[in-house]
Amino acid sequence: MTASTEHGGRVRTRMEPEARRDQILVCARRIFGERPYGAVSLADVAREAGVARGLVGHYFGGKRELYLEVVREMIAVPDSVLDRLPKGSLEERVSGVVDRFLTVVSRHRGIWLVTVDVMSHGHDPDIEAVMRESEEVTVDQLLRALDIDPDAEGIESLRAMSRAFGSMARAATNEWLNRGTLTRDQTVCLLERTLLLIVLDLYPACRDD
Repeated sequence: MTASTEHGGRVRTRMEPEARRDQILVCARRIFGERPYGAVSLADVAREAGVARGLVGHYFGGKRELYLEVVREMIAVPDSVLDRLPKGSLEERVSGVVDRFLTVVSRHRGIWLVTVDVMSHGHDPDIEAVMRESEEVTVDQLLRALDIDPDAEGIESLRAMSRAFGSMARAATNEWLNRGTLTRDQTVCLLERTLLLIVLDLYPACRDD
């Protein structure tokens, strides 16, 4: 990242393309989490990020494409995060997965609740396609985090249970962050015990073979 001086003495920060793209996404995530979709413009995002509107369009196209990328990023978990999860027992791995998940959604509460609402009530084909794609990626990541090969044969029922767990996790965070009917500790207990139940009891009892 470097800085240069434009006419008039104003300092403009130059960033590498990937860093600039990430910065725009961070700003977009914040704005979409604070305002309804219809109240956000690319100019708003550009102003927040301190860049020209055309640069936002260069990286993401239109507002719709930018919003879809924000949703995709919010659902998926970067591999770098998985690498930092505990590598101990199954119980320790489950605890690490749940804690990390709740930390992230709490930190980005606004856009997460918007995403949960869209996933629950939306009928937009593009958003639904993003959800399906991200859901499969998230299942792969969850299984790897639990030291289970996501490409192993005969685990389609486990993948299905993992997708169902993802739906429950979204509902649980809505109860915690939006409705206030669960505390964080209760949400942790619900998700940890359910995930352990799936892996240790339900899947072995209902496995494909």
